[in-house]
Amino acid sequence: MADALASATAVADISPLHALHYDLDRTGGLAPVAAPPYDVIDAEQRAALLARSPYNVVAIDLPEDPAGGDPYAHAAATLAAWRADGVVTVDPEPALWALEQHYAGPDGRRRTRHGLFASVRVQEYGPGRIRPHERTHPGPREDRLRLTRATRANLSPIFSLYDGDAWSPLAPHLSGDPFGELTDDDGTTHRLWRVGDARAIAAVREALAPAELLIADGHHRYETARVYADEVGGDGPHRHVLMCLVALQDPGLTIFPTHRLLSGLDDGRRGALREAIRRDWDVEEIHEEELEPQPGPDGRVRIGYLDAYHGRPLRLTLKDPATAAAALPGRADAYRRLDTAVTEALLLERALGMSEDDIAHFRGLDYARSTAEARERVHSGDVQAGLFMGPAPVELVREVAAAGEVMPPKSTYFFPKVPTGLLFNPLS
Repeated sequence: MADALASATAVADISPLHALHYDLDRTGGLAPVAAPPYDVIDAEQRAALLARSPYNVVAIDLPEDPAGGDPYAHAAATLAAWRADGVVTVDPEPALWALEQHYAGPDGRRRTRHGLFASVRVQEYGPGRIRPHERTHPGPREDRLRLTRATRANLSPIFSLYDGDAWSPLAPHLSGDPFGELTDDDGTTHRLWRVGDARAIAAVREALAPAELLIADGHHRYETARVYADEVGGDGPHRHVLMCLVALQDPGLTIFPTHRLLSGLDDGRRGALREAIRRDWDVEEIHEEELEPQPGPDGRVRIGYLDAYHGRPLRLTLKDPATAAAALPGRADAYRRLDTAVTEALLLERALGMSEDDIAHFRGLDYARSTAEARERVHSGDVQAGLFMGPAPVELVREVAAAGEVMPPKSTYFFPKVPTGLLFNPLS
């Protein structure tokens, strides 16, 4: 499968970091200053994070100016003050950073995922270099671009996948105490080591030299990095971006589903949805615990369905793959096997008349990352129906990306997230 994700004429360009990082003696460790990615933090959680420490990374990555001024300028001034005061320091020598994440996923199973932080040269998307796997939207890109212009730094990492083994050269250097460690609110323990050994760095770079990178989380940040690099022009640190790289073969790498929740269904739209289900899907009544479907032996697309009116949990199995092919003309076969793509085409767009703009802006559509949350919201009447997705196999995500396709939004839920605040990447 490596040949599907590699190219002899183009490669990703990966190098060690001249990292910015907190002085943990000043901050009391990583726990007071790290945070989840900015796009999952609400106002209440932001306030709670800042209550842990005035140096918490949300002060700069999700900035607000108490005086009502420009939040991005406030972030830049705050970061500059932290650097001047020694709260944040820069490594004099480049290094790679190894990350172990010990976690229990939404399925309750405990796993360990391994990743490494590196500097990756910004390139256009393409075979053998870097590929996206999900569609993006302009709002978040503009926000991250303004923050990057102001701070001239990558404040949060992009999470990417590669085919190979770049972890083994780092493993012998992790026997000592880590640089930092924290256990987050989800119960995930993150341990971070700095690896400056020249031979280990060379071995990692050799292992990654033929790798194509698949962005798992952080598409908006990567596209921001491309725009910023071209704005500045020429060569230099601004041509690179901070990434956390995880091997596709890592036993701790798992993908969980994100379920679709429907609202605003009048009688006409509810009837159209029922008719689409009757026409295109085999329907089987199941137990609520089975709403999150697992792949079947025949490879047919399966989803779960529960509405607030009938309250009967159902499994929907697509009757004929040709239906998906007709609804998704010009798409690769791998794309037509995605439950999220088939659901979007047949149920959201065709039956309910949603546009791509409706889907992008959550008009009549919301999401839940656990089956329990989705079921509760349907039963409470908060939403009118739930469409339950199955976990996307890593191999299928690879096939979709290798075919040059990008998946619908929220097609994959990579857990755990890579925290913000472990490392920063200066761009000047």
